[in-house]
Amino acid sequence: MKHTLLRGLLYLVLILFSIYYLFPLFVMVTTSLKSLTEIREGTLISLPRVVTFDAWNYAWNEACVGVECSGIKTFFWNSVQMAVPAVLISTILGALNGYALTKFRFKGANIVFAMLLFGCFVPFQVVLLPMSVTLGKLGIANSTTGLVLVHVVYGLCFTTLFFRNYYVSIPDELVKAATIDGAGFFTIFWRIILPISGPIIVVSIIWQFTQIWNDFLFGASFSSGGSAPMTVALNNIVNTTTGVKQYNVDMAAALLTGLPTLLVYVLAGKYFVRGLTAGSVKG
Repeated sequence: MKHTLLRGLLYLVLILFSIYYLFPLFVMVTTSLKSLTEIREGTLISLPRVVTFDAWNYAWNEACVGVECSGIKTFFWNSVQMAVPAVLISTILGALNGYALTKFRFKGANIVFAMLLFGCFVPFQVVLLPMSVTLGKLGIANSTTGLVLVHVVYGLCFTTLFFRNYYVSIPDELVKAATIDGAGFFTIFWRIILPISGPIIVVSIIWQFTQIWNDFLFGASFSSGGSAPMTVALNNIVNTTTGVKQYNVDMAAALLTGLPTLLVYVLAGKYFVRGLTAGSVKG
């Protein structure tokens, strides 16, 4: 009886926390489905009397981002063009780094890993100036290509850490046997190590995609105008509205911006947890 009561109390607390956590999302969704007239006449938590997607259509196609009123769709594709290559490149390089640090140990490998690990704790603000100088010298400032480079460099520390911890649990004898059979560094990586790296690849992709898509600081610092990512466009939509404040459009734009990462977690969240625990036996 006591255990049942405690379990019921625990579930009650979890439900209350879930409601508290999901309440802002509820307000955003309901507000985005209302007309401006209904927003003024109703309350914050009232359900829409008439569901309308006009605010979503306006945010996607017509909302003013600065002086341009072509919606958020152009900036959505900017984010896609930035996130996809940055995620793929940083994941592949992180896998190579983790493989080299665990299966082909070299002199100073621990020092290199310690430096990469230290890079995980470097704040965004610290790298703004050196990154800006580097992008300017490379001639890719204020471009999607420059943002890809920034996110690859900053994310490499995290992807290397993920893969290094995962590869520690793979028996060294597997690599030694392949080496005896004449397989080289890259052959072993592509044909043996990478095919069994599915769980940690999913972790790296989800982590990197979420960090890159949701980033605002790098996007605001290293891009401008038509090359800006979706988060920067969202900020401009919210802060450059003139005349009547269109709360439904702001909420719809915010939901459109966050929808890709939400879908990634809904569809692949369980694999993220599996991948994290898969490399936790050693290292």
